[in-house]
Amino acid sequence: MLFCLILLTLTIQAQQPYPPTTDHAPPAWFIDVASKAGILVRNVNGSVDDKRYIIEATGSGVAIFDYDRDGWPDIFLVNGTTLPGDKSTPNPPPTSHLFHNNHDGTFTDVTAKAGLTSTAWGQGVCVGDYDNDGYDDLYITGYGKNRLYHNQGNGTFKEVAEQAGVAGTGHEWGTGCAFIDYDRDGHLDLAVANYVHFDLATTPAPGATSGCMWKGVAVMCGPRGLASAPNILYHNLGNGKFEDVSKASGIQNTNGHYCFSITTLDYNDDGWPDIYVACDSTPAILYRNNHNGTFTDVAEDSGVAFNEDGREQAGMGSTSADYDGDGRLDLFKTNFSDDTATLYRNNGDGTYTDQTFPAGLGINTDDLGWGAMFADVDNDGWPDILVVNGHVYPEVDSAHLGSKYREPRLLYSNLGNGKFKDLSKTSGPALTDPRSSRGLATGDLFNDGRVDAVINNLSDYPMLLVNMAKNTNHWIEFNLVGTTSNRDAIGARVTMHTAKRIFVNEVRSGSSYNSSSDLRLHFGLGAETEIKTLEVRWPNGETESFTPPAKVDQILTLTEGKGHPAQTAAAPK
Repeated sequence: MLFCLILLTLTIQAQQPYPPTTDHAPPAWFIDVASKAGILVRNVNGSVDDKRYIIEATGSGVAIFDYDRDGWPDIFLVNGTTLPGDKSTPNPPPTSHLFHNNHDGTFTDVTAKAGLTSTAWGQGVCVGDYDNDGYDDLYITGYGKNRLYHNQGNGTFKEVAEQAGVAGTGHEWGTGCAFIDYDRDGHLDLAVANYVHFDLATTPAPGATSGCMWKGVAVMCGPRGLASAPNILYHNLGNGKFEDVSKASGIQNTNGHYCFSITTLDYNDDGWPDIYVACDSTPAILYRNNHNGTFTDVAEDSGVAFNEDGREQAGMGSTSADYDGDGRLDLFKTNFSDDTATLYRNNGDGTYTDQTFPAGLGINTDDLGWGAMFADVDNDGWPDILVVNGHVYPEVDSAHLGSKYREPRLLYSNLGNGKFKDLSKTSGPALTDPRSSRGLATGDLFNDGRVDAVINNLSDYPMLLVNMAKNTNHWIEFNLVGTTSNRDAIGARVTMHTAKRIFVNEVRSGSSYNSSSDLRLHFGLGAETEIKTLEVRWPNGETESFTPPAKVDQILTLTEGKGHPAQTAAAPK
């Protein structure tokens, strides 16, 4: 293991395919290198410019994960298809795409070689090693049956959803998903968000009912007026099969419907993973883990169901991190246009406070937000926020309804004092170039300590964002490996102290908008070069302390059982 770490460190130092420069001032100058990197596949979701049905407008997610265990994150782009009889359907039919990281700034499309060429109306994706064989698997949600691709460990995948019991009935429209070990038995379970029961034969045409009008203009129908579909929880039986425990677990007992993204987090720091779900046009959901295989939706009592005015919002994406450095995991949610995104600050007592306006985020109300991730883009130690946007109604352009169908991306720079500053217009062409974006995943794609972003754009080509603004800040990344716990250590919490402050984050599958980011945990450190203490609370609830590394600016592997037993630190007050 030591040899591998030394080799990886040397490789990082030797290769930096898109080296940052001093041409632009920090914190960020993002460029899109997708074309140069070889990621040249168009997303297909119905008609490009005429969205008659809601299925054509919600778009697809993206995953960043190391499918072949070579130490370099790869990219998976979920794809949709076209409506029956659509003469514009590509030939060959569209599929999702897997891109292998070539370690030199480029990627190779290995979709066919990997056995991932099926065509379906894909929506979301989440990553997790559900059978603990050391290779990460893929779960893909969609309109129709969902798919589970088992990683064979030889560069190929096998679709096993039916035999594993997680394909669904085909009537639910699956959106967000996340692998989660909710009962802490060492096997990854699976949470799936559902949107509506959608049927082309019975869905009204644009303008047919009051639910098919927006600002006086006839638009596609939904979600209101369409039958909502309940969320699903699958329990991993440990033998390659899952059991549907949605009713028994209480997952279906909620006022939230029309659900999209899933973000897992231990919001109350009790050692058991909880589930936050962003829902469209209804209250958001916070499923509290009751430690006995059941969940209770406590979103209203916890303050994350509505905004500060007590109003339900049309939630799309969500993300979690400790944005203010108090050791507690906060939440951020994107919403529909003519509204703000929402920032919820964790109070440490099981409740949250809406800090959207005090934090400086009550702006950009024209944008319709989708994928969002906390990401420390300049390694100053304070998680920034990346948001991708795009409207659902092409009619906003022709009818001049106050928004744009293709919209820019947003960067909210964390000032380190509980506030953010919008730097979107001055942080590079990759942010200002308008697109109708949906899925967003982040990760250190080139193992150089910088957080990159991959965006899946609706009916368009993807983007790969690299920050070219050079800075002198330091960083550390951790690859966690479970032994007694699930191998990916999904649900593990890392707590790190430096001389000045505390850093906290958790390994999670899913999040953003129907996407799944690099499972490695990245921490910017600013000017600090010494870690004082390093603890991991593993998914089984046990806590270990690890000897802090002698130096930073490297990627380290932390393996369960290799540290020293430690008592769980008291929750911050």
